[in-house]
Amino acid sequence: MTDKEMTDKDKKKKKAKDKKSEQGVFREYFELIAETAIFVFFVMTFVVQASQVPTGSMENTMLVGDFLLVNKLAYAYPMTGLERTILPRKNIARHDIVVFKSLEEPGKDLVKRVIGLPGDKLEIKKKQVYVNDEPIPESFKLHKDSQVYEKNGYYRYDDSIRDNFGPVEVPPGQYFMMGDNRDESYDSRYWGFLPRDYIKGKPWVIYFSYDAEENTHLRTSVRDRLERFVQYIPRARWGRILHVIK
Repeated sequence: MTDKEMTDKDKKKKKAKDKKSEQGVFREYFELIAETAIFVFFVMTFVVQASQVPTGSMENTMLVGDFLLVNKLAYAYPMTGLERTILPRKNIARHDIVVFKSLEEPGKDLVKRVIGLPGDKLEIKKKQVYVNDEPIPESFKLHKDSQVYEKNGYYRYDDSIRDNFGPVEVPPGQYFMMGDNRDESYDSRYWGFLPRDYIKGKPWVIYFSYDAEENTHLRTSVRDRLERFVQYIPRARWGRILHVIK
């Protein structure tokens, strides 16, 4: 039947049907977008977090300009037996790399390595870390400065604690954190022990990396953001992309 042969009533029915079909397609797309947005929000809130390495305190394990995905469930407390079964968590172990809230700037996240566990006696002698009076192997650590600052017979918070620290005992529920780049890391030697509740997760994978300057994230003007964006591709470190952090 052609449009000319259709009655006015038939035309109205066809028009209403077409409109309903268009509304159905629109609704399907809207629901898909809404569901996707909710899923992404859930994942980014409770499962993973994107983070960027701003300084060289963890060289050479992580470099300035590494973009990380952080597993926020790695050390989360399971609330029920079912959670413990389907979402097994690991205990925090020595030499684990963790992301945590800064004690001095709570809105800022830091990434360091766990060196001292609750109850440990920890001491640093001429750059060597001792735990419970035994030197611990640290193949990952980096020393850029061969000079050793001595304590001169007494404990003081200055350059000497970089290389000679303690002895101290790590309190219950707290950890002693250090950067792999030992001579250039601002860590528990300076700001103290880290409470368990401040730990947010474990770095999982580097999803992008480029050769960046330290603290570029602090430059937030439109021009600075545009300059960084332009540098992403020509300065990308392709070999580090999708590198799993251990």
